Amino acid sequence: MRAMTLGRHFMVRVGGLPVEGVRGLRAPASRAWADEVLERTERLAAEGERIGDLLHDLVARTGAEDGGARRALLRLRREVFNNRLPRDPAADLALVGGLDPAAGRVLESWLGDRAALADRTEQGAALLSAETAAARAALRELAAEERLRSGLLLASPALDAQLDGYLRAPRDDKRSRKIERSLLAYLYRTACKTSPFATFTGVAPGEFTDDDATATARTLHAAGPWHSHPRLNVLALGRIAEAITADPVRRADLPVALASGWGREEDRVRYVRRWVTAGDDDTAVTFDTVKDRLFFLRRSGALERMLGLFERRPQLRHGELAAWLAEVSGADTAEVDRYLGALLDVGMVQIPALRTQAHDTDPLRAFQDSLRTLDRPWADDVAAALDAPAAALDRYPDADPAERRTLLAELRAQLAAVQTGLGATTARVPRTLLYEDALAPAVRAPRAAWEQPVGTGLRAVERVLPAFDLTLPQRITFQGFFLARYGRGGRCDDLLKLVHDFHEDFFDQYLSFAARRTPFDAQGRYVPEPNWLGLPALGALDAARRAFTDGVRARWDRHQDTDSGPDEDLVLDDALLDEVADALGPAAHGRQYYSHHVQLAGSLVVLNRSYGGLSFPFSRFTHALGTGTTTALRERNRALQPPGAVFAEVTGGPVTSNLNLHARLTDHEIVCPGETGSAPEEHRLHLEDLYLEHDPATDRLALRSTRLGGTEVIPVYLGYLVPLALPEVPRTLLLLSPSSMAPVDVWGGVPESEPHEGVTRRPRVRHGELVLSRRRWSAPASVLPLRGPGTGEQEWFLGWHRWRRRHGLPAQTFVTVADSGARGATGAKPQYLDADSPLSLAAFEALLKSPSAKAVFREALPGEDAALTRTERGTHVAELSVETF
Repeated sequence: MRAMTLGRHFMVRVGGLPVEGVRGLRAPASRAWADEVLERTERLAAEGERIGDLLHDLVARTGAEDGGARRALLRLRREVFNNRLPRDPAADLALVGGLDPAAGRVLESWLGDRAALADRTEQGAALLSAETAAARAALRELAAEERLRSGLLLASPALDAQLDGYLRAPRDDKRSRKIERSLLAYLYRTACKTSPFATFTGVAPGEFTDDDATATARTLHAAGPWHSHPRLNVLALGRIAEAITADPVRRADLPVALASGWGREEDRVRYVRRWVTAGDDDTAVTFDTVKDRLFFLRRSGALERMLGLFERRPQLRHGELAAWLAEVSGADTAEVDRYLGALLDVGMVQIPALRTQAHDTDPLRAFQDSLRTLDRPWADDVAAALDAPAAALDRYPDADPAERRTLLAELRAQLAAVQTGLGATTARVPRTLLYEDALAPAVRAPRAAWEQPVGTGLRAVERVLPAFDLTLPQRITFQGFFLARYGRGGRCDDLLKLVHDFHEDFFDQYLSFAARRTPFDAQGRYVPEPNWLGLPALGALDAARRAFTDGVRARWDRHQDTDSGPDEDLVLDDALLDEVADALGPAAHGRQYYSHHVQLAGSLVVLNRSYGGLSFPFSRFTHALGTGTTTALRERNRALQPPGAVFAEVTGGPVTSNLNLHARLTDHEIVCPGETGSAPEEHRLHLEDLYLEHDPATDRLALRSTRLGGTEVIPVYLGYLVPLALPEVPRTLLLLSPSSMAPVDVWGGVPESEPHEGVTRRPRVRHGELVLSRRRWSAPASVLPLRGPGTGEQEWFLGWHRWRRRHGLPAQTFVTVADSGARGATGAKPQYLDADSPLSLAAFEALLKSPSAKAVFREALPGEDAALTRTERGTHVAELSVETF
């Protein structure tokens, strides 16, 4: 087993509200009533079966001539067996007592208990009514929570706008119930989940300390105020830049440049064309998508002369270039505009100014700085006009929700005014104006208390994570393509052509074919990865995946064949992990850097997600962490560089999503064609400076820099977009990086258990104390105890708890609904479901739009009692993002 170090720094994702808050939404007396009624019902049903046997004997002893008594006894036996009170208990009791006094006494006791149960059952309606009303009152009180309302402003402005009216005058109508369900979903998201967004979930920097080698306490203390760090949506800046470039007068003042990385090839000019597809401004979460591709233009006289001009004068403005073209060609203004417009459209000529770069952690002020460097009065005026939005952003962190609402309205109006002032006929302002990260106080944790539960389990599982890596087949395939072109020990100095040929001749078709592949066929057999080049490493990856699936299936079969109870965990032993790791062999070489999202649940550690790469827990939040932390992370990354190698960031070019904004965490940056780079020039590694060679000793590809004397360059990506969302060249470079996406799918290809009343279940799966998969239950909507027409509250609530007890579900779960037709906060993401809350049950049922919808319930692990993060407000759910090296 390789040595592994648990990184010193980590991040904690902290629920915005304490978990104690959701307890007020429950109906504890109604839950106790339901438990009592169900337990008494089960006991009386068992006693009824025994009484049925006694009545059977009485029927046998009653003569055929007394047909009326026989029929009465048979009817009574059916009713008692089915746990129903007879219509005339006194007459039935007299009949049985007259035939058999002992049986009569047993029946009398049962009838008394059954009548008491009926009375107790009827009491549920009043209990539920009172507690549901109390829960609604608690919900309205929680709706005033500042963190909830501040998050709603950004996540669902429509719901936020409806809330004040809902709270002032509660109504029992369809619209109010819809508002109630949406509010409930966001409240549970804030108190019970750990997905960072605005003030719904805060983030706290953490540090493992070595102060006390004997410490065992794992409670994290994060008391103190949260600090808001809002940033303008970069799309809003992009729309302003588009308005500027659309105006011929202002466009004339903008610097222009040839596409970076261009070159001559015989009668053609080669360059990388990059084009942008605008996102939908009316969508809550959207960004412009960027694509690139190697492109060629014929070397005409005008183009050749223009190339020579740029070689002599790299710094030109659009107006200067247009004037020069008119002079040398004799063309009029309209012809020149059409020619330059065509070159801009195909990307040969570009306007690099006013682009947001990955390291612009304050994108609005960076945009203002870019305007001011143009040295034009109109640009200074636009920059000055953006002072008002900048001031609104500065006031936002300390504003209460009502003032924030006003600031957002002002911000929208100000940004629209800037566009119309630039001549835009219709202002395009994105629906989501800004994104916010909330920074909680830093926490410290003794390494000794966390190393064993967290580090030990991760160390074992990391050996097999490459088997789950979704990007590994692509990396193997890229190396196979390289070897086919250049051979073992080969070298490529023209990376741009390599990337173009790889995609044009092979990879695009490969991706299309691979996208149609299903990992397992109808019989649950593993389907191998496409291996058109016959690569042994891909064969090894297939063998490792098959070994894992077969091993889990065999252990699952044994688990079901033994006396294992439904709540007993399925344990994956060392032998299985050893077999998978051995099978991986050549498919998993090279040093890995992992980030893991984990939660502690008593002695257990729950692994939620794993990613390969550098600084993933931190990069998105570096604008909030401050220069001290980011400097420490950059120094740490420098120390992690293997001997003879440097890390170099691949940014993906101009930023079209706030998810790609972060501080510099590496010394070097790879500048791809079409990019300008933001690192100091001595730390920029242009693509033409790099070459790729195969190292026969380690059988891997190494990217190297000529300018750095052959030093190996390890590409890293620090943004939060998936690689497929990046342009072609940076996406291909990342096939040489330690990045990975490894969702551990324990149950892939493993048959489900036989359904019981339509419900299938999976046990918890763990290796040692590391939980790889939570308990789960799957059921179609058609078998759930949904409220039917005419069903009373008590019958409905009782039905849910009867169903839950029968199938072993805990009261609190996370449920995912497929084919729900829902959107927004109540879409296909896991939703917190509290069976002790009638409000929660009703909101869940509203997600089920058809009988074919499927619900998957997962245990809430850790539970409320295992939450380990404390603040002055109470106990919070939390998730740790840790790094291992």
